[in-house]
Amino acid sequence: MIASAFPLELTLQRISTTLPLPEEQLFAQWLTAALEGRCRAAEVTVRIVDPEESRTLNRDYRGRDAATNILSFGYADPTLSGLPLLGDLVICAPLVVAEAQQQGKPVVAHWAHLVVHGALHLVGYDHQEEQQAQQMEGLEREILAALSFADPYAEEG
Repeated sequence: MIASAFPLELTLQRISTTLPLPEEQLFAQWLTAALEGRCRAAEVTVRIVDPEESRTLNRDYRGRDAATNILSFGYADPTLSGLPLLGDLVICAPLVVAEAQQQGKPVVAHWAHLVVHGALHLVGYDHQEEQQAQQMEGLEREILAALSFADPYAEEG
């Protein structure tokens, strides 16, 4: 992949006991692919957690008392503040691994998909309505294809 001049400031917090985890450069590559052209610069924290923390955050902020694979916490519109501070992604490592195995896909591909998905949420994309979901999934497919990953929504063979 060609190096990008996109100004990304990534803080990676590895709290999970699950190993191995993707290298920081992969997180930066995936975030850059998702955010470049959708914002001028970005400051993002990615926190890799275990199910207990994911469950607590999901319960406290979404009202769902279960761990989830990824949570996106966007800050106020960066275009209004003039700051590149986009937000935080909280990813539950054991769920990423389990879901990849259940779906029969490479674990690294699932990590990439979730990071791209979360990053798109940080810049305003959503999937609550069918039209929004189609647009967001289309972008995810394009971004992941550019990163040489298969369609994350393709049916299992």
